[in-house]
Amino acid sequence: MKNKLSFISIFTLCIALSLTACGGKQSSNTNSKNTQTEAGSEASGKSDSKLDDLYQQENQLFADHADAWNKAFGMMNKSDADPNGNYADYLAGTVESNKDSFTDDELKTLNEDIETIRKIEEQIAELENKNKSSDDNKKDSSKASSVFSDFSGEDFDGNKVDDSLFSGNAVTVVNFWFTGCKPCVAELSKLNELNDAIKSMGGEVVGINTETFDGNKTAIKEAASVLESQGVKYRNLSIDSSSAAGKYASEIMAFPTTILVDRNGNIVGEPMLGGIDNQDNYDALMKQIQSVIDADSTNK
Repeated sequence: MKNKLSFISIFTLCIALSLTACGGKQSSNTNSKNTQTEAGSEASGKSDSKLDDLYQQENQLFADHADAWNKAFGMMNKSDADPNGNYADYLAGTVESNKDSFTDDELKTLNEDIETIRKIEEQIAELENKNKSSDDNKKDSSKASSVFSDFSGEDFDGNKVDDSLFSGNAVTVVNFWFTGCKPCVAELSKLNELNDAIKSMGGEVVGINTETFDGNKTAIKEAASVLESQGVKYRNLSIDSSSAAGKYASEIMAFPTTILVDRNGNIVGEPMLGGIDNQDNYDALMKQIQSVIDADSTNK
């Protein structure tokens, strides 16, 4: 899953404001994962460390040349991306098709970065192929179905929330965001609109701000202020960082990320990366929501 998120994250990276935070979360998560997986071999631990280092190298390229990459990211069309395709080829194709929009210096920088990324991706692919059948990957593949089992948290008013949140809805749209992420904030009003639209269909939007974990009062106050400024009425939650949902969130490499959860607490389909203030993303998400609701009706 890391490879897929690394690829699609080009649509939503908050380069100037959020790369450091995303990178830090990824590094922290790797350390946590290595501690928790006591049965993992030393070789597997070294492999995970190498992968983390390679992802950080890619992120650092985006951070070092943020102006040029921000311009390139703004020209990308999520619907054209193949998560299983070649990351460097997609970047190169985007830059080439929009080359008239860049200065000569920007083109030189982007193309040099792309070739570096191509070499990094080759190393990533080699390491991931070696780990494909490892115990860690088996645990990762089954993690999605248990992320929201025994779920608990609190809304920003201090009201307790448990897994009945999901069992009471045909579909729950869970949006992961953080306060300093501009694309996250930009889509909040659209998420509020989505929440109003799906209420009558048996759905609900729920926000999880990753800075508010473990009841961080300062972060909750800041997030609540942002939500109020955007006219948001749907529930936002603070959860424990050590919970299954907290660990899942700590692995997210790009924000905002939105997932669909059925009434049994299972994640359905692939994560939606990128803001739904983009109409194509909104339409795609609505189509997925309708599919989950239809399946729920069939199973009743």
